[in-house]
Amino acid sequence: MSPPAAPPASASKRLNPPDPAGVERFACDLRRLFATAAGEDLSADARIALAVSGGADSMAMLLLAAAAFPGQVVAATVDHGLRPEAAAEAALVAEACTALGVTHTTLAPAAPVAGASIQRRAREARYAALTAWAQAAGADALLTAHHADDQAETLLMRLNRASGVAGLSGIRPWRFEDDMPLLRPLLTWRRGALRDIAAAAGAPWVEDPSNADPRHDRTRFRALLADQPLLDPAALARSAAHLGEAEAALDALTETLWAERWSPGKGLLRAAGLPREARRRLVRGAVAQVRGANGIAAPDFSDGANVEALLDALAAGKAATQAGVLVSPERDGSWRFTPAPPRRSL
Repeated sequence: MSPPAAPPASASKRLNPPDPAGVERFACDLRRLFATAAGEDLSADARIALAVSGGADSMAMLLLAAAAFPGQVVAATVDHGLRPEAAAEAALVAEACTALGVTHTTLAPAAPVAGASIQRRAREARYAALTAWAQAAGADALLTAHHADDQAETLLMRLNRASGVAGLSGIRPWRFEDDMPLLRPLLTWRRGALRDIAAAAGAPWVEDPSNADPRHDRTRFRALLADQPLLDPAALARSAAHLGEAEAALDALTETLWAERWSPGKGLLRAAGLPREARRRLVRGAVAQVRGANGIAAPDFSDGANVEALLDALAAGKAATQAGVLVSPERDGSWRFTPAPPRRSL
């Protein structure tokens, strides 16, 4: 695949190249991550799409990627239409991209971001816009600049919410968005190191005001990490990575148990003798299957649905309802899953 045409670099606004050791580290991290996600090596002429917000972290990623894969990088910034400063921030990224010879696009959500849970809605709109753009650009992968400090904050927040293994896995190094590999090659990099790269290059960046807003959980946990020298963000990020590996192993084991113990035609799950975590995952899968959310395919066993009350009822030999599915214990110890009857109106 030939790389996209890029605008000419601005001689008056050149940026200093990153340290070669950092560029090589980034290239190795990205190639290893792509091979893990896609099951094949990153091609020599791969097109790499970057999500660049204008913060120091994403600007550092832009510098590293442009140096590691010259002529192969495209970048985009999403203006959600929520802050008047966003247009100027996108223009700042575009100017840096021009200096680096990288094609830049400013994206807008398909529909205005509004309503409750505005941050979640903005995130969903952002990923939808970035994925569509990356696909249209013929990119082989889409990269975001999440780093080790982000991972440490996420782990602490989810520990505080009593999350299970899936939640404690934190930010996943990769996933697929509509067949597009979404990669996070900076998850082992510290925030300070990325800022140093941007500063050494002479690259400008913007500070997101929400990062200092104490109303957000992440802001408070970021302050906690900064004030507690005993908490090492890099070590916490490695713990999240280990938990992610454990989560992948549990998913693989659950797939085997699912094939052995779930009878889709009868809606029966033989869960006797299994550890609670295995039951938890299989029950989530059976509920999703009966609801028709996944057709005949195996569902996501770690979707995070709270099934604790259901498991407690079944352990006590009682039927219970979960998300519109009635689960009843059978005499042989198996559990039957059927659509719950509609409630009678008063």
